[in-house]
Amino acid sequence: MMRMLSGPKVTQTIKVAIAAATASMLTAGAAHADESAFLKTLAGNWSGNGTVKVRTNAPTIKVTCRFKSDANASSLALNGRCTSLVVFSRVISANLKASGDTYTGSYVGAGTGTAGLGGKRAGNAISLAIKWAKEVNGDRRAQMTIEKTGASGMRLTTVDTDPATGRSVVTSRIDLRRS
Repeated sequence: MMRMLSGPKVTQTIKVAIAAATASMLTAGAAHADESAFLKTLAGNWSGNGTVKVRTNAPTIKVTCRFKSDANASSLALNGRCTSLVVFSRVISANLKASGDTYTGSYVGAGTGTAGLGGKRAGNAISLAIKWAKEVNGDRRAQMTIEKTGASGMRLTTVDTDPATGRSVVTSRIDLRRS
């Protein structure tokens, strides 16, 4: 025969469990809401300038870029092109899905095929690990940051490791303004 427990201690334990479950659901909802608000600030048309290095030991190329960014409550899609005077023209895209403050997705722009992205947002920046489709600069890893700057700015930065020195090298930095 099963015996039901009752009394003030059991009632208090149940109340604490319900409060903890409610707080957990509210926190999860707040995290989703925060990402939604943040992602929507990145939506729109963007243009700007920056620099690109095709490889860590290559010369820096000045580029002009244009992007269209679509964002909703849980995803961000950046699609654009960066060009330089005859030397460089590349289609660039990043597609991200958010689950709380964790992001996963894909990136095209290094000329090696579709790369995988994964990381988290802290403050106004999404920091992502890149896993290239093929070896780039001696390995398949790099870092990317998508950062909201000011009321109408966004910065895209990619950092890779120079295989000769082991030092981190900024391989692209593009400063964009809402257009």
